Amino acid sequence: MPEVDLVFPRAFVEFADPADETQVFKCDLTWLTSSYTCIFGQGCQGIYADAPDVGCCTLGAHFADKDDEKRVAGFVAQLTPDDWQFHPRRAVRRADWIETDDEGERKTLAIEHDGQQACVFHNRTDFASGAGCALHGLALRQGRNPLETKPDVCWQLPIRRQFRTVEVQDGTSYTEVSIGEYDRRGWGPGGHDLDWYCSGNTEAHVAAEPVYVTHEAELVELMGPLGYAELVRHSEAHVRSRSALALHPADPR
Repeated sequence: MPEVDLVFPRAFVEFADPADETQVFKCDLTWLTSSYTCIFGQGCQGIYADAPDVGCCTLGAHFADKDDEKRVAGFVAQLTPDDWQFHPRRAVRRADWIETDDEGERKTLAIEHDGQQACVFHNRTDFASGAGCALHGLALRQGRNPLETKPDVCWQLPIRRQFRTVEVQDGTSYTEVSIGEYDRRGWGPGGHDLDWYCSGNTEAHVAAEPVYVTHEAELVELMGPLGYAELVRHSEAHVRSRSALALHPADPR
């Protein structure tokens, strides 16, 4: 089977956030030094078997907060019909690309096209410019990193940042910021029903360089430049010293 088990030994490192003394980073070195890379358009089968060409964009993207939505809105206004297959060809309104889910959370609209449901910004294979995210394409056209134009969850996946308050026995506390793999469990109970998923799949562990290198921009955004620099130091030491037991099981042997 190309996908490995969810539970396996992992190596973690903890270090103080150089930019915030109230925070401690807990980083999954097994994941961050793995050879994972996004293979959208190069073997990605999509999370549902009936929508292999839309990757993980099937359900649309939930916004992290109001600032996330506001930032994305500024770039949506810059999309043209040449960028975006489902452009309304008039002034874009929020109703053209935002919907509310059953729990009242705001997200990008998911629409059906040729029998496949996906995010409204996902250009399908019959679009003149080809399949892929319109916001991602806009970033490339403007010379930006796509993390500037896309919803937070889109550019973070499959890196996962979580916050936890840790109570210490001496009565103090600190914020633990974990940086790790967004595996099937991160999608909630429905994650186990996905027909295909990349983070633990051997088919997607084909990069020449590790995640902490290939995802530098994302990790700097999530951790800050000083936190990322410290992560690099620990990751490089881990790569030099790690044994086969510390490898991600989806990595090539």
